[in-house]
Formats: sequence, structure tokens, C-alpha cells
Amino acid sequence: MSAAPRRSEVKYRRILLKLSGEAFRNETTGESLAPDTFRRMAEQLKRVHALGIELAVVVGGGNIFRGLAGASGGMDRSTGDHMGMLATVINSLALQSALEHIGVEVRTMTAIAMPAVAEPFIRRRALRHLEKGRVVILGAGTGNPFFSTDTAAALRASEIEAEALLKATKVDGIYTDDPKKNPQARRFDRLTFTEALKRRLRIMDAAAFALCQENNIPIIVFDFFKPNEILRVVRGENVGTRVDRG
Repeated sequence: MSAAPRRSEVKYRRILLKLSGEAFRNETTGESLAPDTFRRMAEQLKRVHALGIELAVVVGGGNIFRGLAGASGGMDRSTGDHMGMLATVINSLALQSALEHIGVEVRTMTAIAMPAVAEPFIRRRALRHLEKGRVVILGAGTGNPFFSTDTAAALRASEIEAEALLKATKVDGIYTDDPKKNPQARRFDRLTFTEALKRRLRIMDAAAFALCQENNIPIIVFDFFKPNEILRVVRGENVGTRVDRG
């Protein structure tokens, strides 16, 4: 079991990390499932876990298949979304393997029952795993079509009573405009939920954002690919953009 974190070291006792499926892709080689990418991610998560933080992870599946993309090509939306959920399970198992390879105890739980490969998501069981110091990877979204993995992340964060939802991206926070297209775009250090809504900032989809607002779960958007950035986040440093009640 992981040692309990000292509040002088970390700001959060329990967090939920949302990883986009696109984060698993190697943009140089075009690999959808890049072993080196999973290894680097696992190493970062191990450092967080070593601080004694209870860590749950929700993964996307966009590197393999997106339900919306299937629907736009004429596929039934419900079928496409279920295929996307299965893609998240593939990513979950790959991340689980990478973590286990470096000595981290992990449990993968899925919203769609598939006992041959993972445990079903049961809230009390997930909490028990976290309390025992295991990293919990949550796959298959919410188990329902028409909901994004952002919504799954907000839902699971609410269910496990996470103290923060960390949204890992390739950008170092939330900007007034796309910083890649507009060099004058300004990054926000902090926003309230109300300000984010007024500015129509696309942080998460509406359902996910509403869940976080209603359950008072701060959202922190940060660059996961900057070395040790996630460690700075959990230590409470001024990293990325924090969205909360203010």
C-alpha cells in the first residue's frame, strides 16, 4: 500500500486524470498504439503514485476510433460510440501493462461488463482499490452511447469524490484563442465556472462541465507532455489553468 501523502508535499489526496486517446498516438511514426508513449506516461504516473496520491485515470480512444467520426461516415451513432468505448478499453489495458511493467499495482475497471479482461466498474470496489494504493484505470466511458469520455471523467470523479479533475492535454492551459493560430492569445491562470461559461470556452463538453460545477470539482488543464508538469500540479503549483467556483 502507498504511504499516505503529507499535505506539505501534495495539494490533493485523490485525483482523477483524464487522458485523451490522441495522447497515445506517436505523431512522428503514425502509430496508434506507441509503446514508448505508454512507457513515458506510465513513468509519470508512477512518480505521482509514489507520493501516496490516490490516482484514477480515464482514457479516451480517439487514437483508434471515434464514434462521431463513424457517424459522420454513415455509421449508426450508437454502434460507433460502442466501438469507441471498446477502443478506450484497448488503451486502458495497454496503460495497465506499461504500469505493471515498472512495478505499479493497477486495476482496470470497465463500464461495459467484460470479465475476461477487466473488472466491472463498481464504485465501492473502485474506492477500495484506491484506498489500498492501487492505480485505477477506468475504461469504456460511461457505458452509454452519446456521452464523451470527458463526461465519463467528470462522472467518475464525482463518484469517487476526487478532489480535482486533471485534464491532460498538449497545451499548457486554457487560452482566449487557439495559441497555435493566434500568437496574441492569452493564457488564463484561473477561471471560475461562470466566467468559463460566459466566455464560451470549450474546456469540456457541457455535460462534463456541469457535473464538475455541480459537485464542486476543480478542473485543471495542463500540458501532460512537459516533463514533471503533473508533479507540479499535484503539489499545488501555479501550472496550467484552474477552473473552480472561485
